[in-house]
Amino acid sequence: MIDFNRPAYVGRELEYIKDAVHRGMLCGDGEYTKRCSAWMEERFHAGHVMLTTSCTHALEMAAYLCEIEPGDEVIMPSYTFVSTADAFVLRQAKIVFVDIRPDTMNMDEKLIEQAITDRTKVIVPVHYAGVACEMDTIMKIARKYGLKVVEDAAQGVDAFYKGKALGTIGDFGCYSFHETKNYTMGEGGALLYNDDRYQEKAEILREKGTDRSKFFRGQVDKYRWMDYGSSYLPSELNAAYLFAQLEEREKIYNKRMEIYEYYHRNLAHLAAEGKIEQPFVPEGCIHNAHMYYIKVHDMEVRTRLIRYLREKGICSVFHYVPLHSAPAGIKYGRFAGEDVYTTKESERLVRLPMFYNLDMEDVKYVTDTIDQFDGF
Repeated sequence: MIDFNRPAYVGRELEYIKDAVHRGMLCGDGEYTKRCSAWMEERFHAGHVMLTTSCTHALEMAAYLCEIEPGDEVIMPSYTFVSTADAFVLRQAKIVFVDIRPDTMNMDEKLIEQAITDRTKVIVPVHYAGVACEMDTIMKIARKYGLKVVEDAAQGVDAFYKGKALGTIGDFGCYSFHETKNYTMGEGGALLYNDDRYQEKAEILREKGTDRSKFFRGQVDKYRWMDYGSSYLPSELNAAYLFAQLEEREKIYNKRMEIYEYYHRNLAHLAAEGKIEQPFVPEGCIHNAHMYYIKVHDMEVRTRLIRYLREKGICSVFHYVPLHSAPAGIKYGRFAGEDVYTTKESERLVRLPMFYNLDMEDVKYVTDTIDQFDGF
């Protein structure tokens, strides 16, 4: 069976984990946590990067730092993972879903303004497949109405919009380093922000509500409970694994891009014949080859294709069930306007195998097998 995903392994992960053990500090904010944060701050020109235990937790921190209160409204696409909404529901916000663009599967920036009310507090663009939302328009709307912008860049690490790294454009950016992502630490994430005013509050929040970070820097002689907080700090073992991956960013990126371009080139004739649609990357966007998907005619065709591929030893998947149609989405949110594309497009999408160690012969087998499918 050709797996859909396997976590990347590039060679020095175990060496760095062993080194972390020998350093005698396995809790967070040690040498490897600092190396990862510094690497991202330099690579992405980010003011501050805080490693977290997941992108979900990075989103929770962002929601807290945005001072979300019960009854506030948060605008986001329905076509996203549940964590995008969960982080704000935890603060008792009302989720307002807007429709997506069928070309990128991102939130339709033209529909945001009509979804704004006097309770709106935050806009959450989700950069699907590492392809940027139309951030100039979104930031312009946010400034006009005095709203915060939290980028869900879980899939957007090392992707760019008009020269700016995704996750560094809004007030906050949230990354994922889950094992399904381009660069992994098993479970993990990061919170990014540029405004220094958030620094102390973010440190306290991440360190269980204490000023422990100041204590370690020698700024206070003991650390105390200062405010609300939680345990959002990953261990040094996770950070050590991630740093080995960040060091090999170019190698991982090049291999994923090779796979992406092979899929795109060798499935193009099916798109020309009208059997499938391929991913679209707008001008000014540099994607990161996080995934390769195709869109077929409808859910029936998708079901047949996924079953056919599995019979041929290929694991392919679909996602997401739109949040507004789920029980919790109905309970905690509402859809602003009409669902023209969210449900329809979500039912057509199939994700193909994509991971660093995927053999190119297997990639060829996938495209050849799809080419032989007679159920389009």
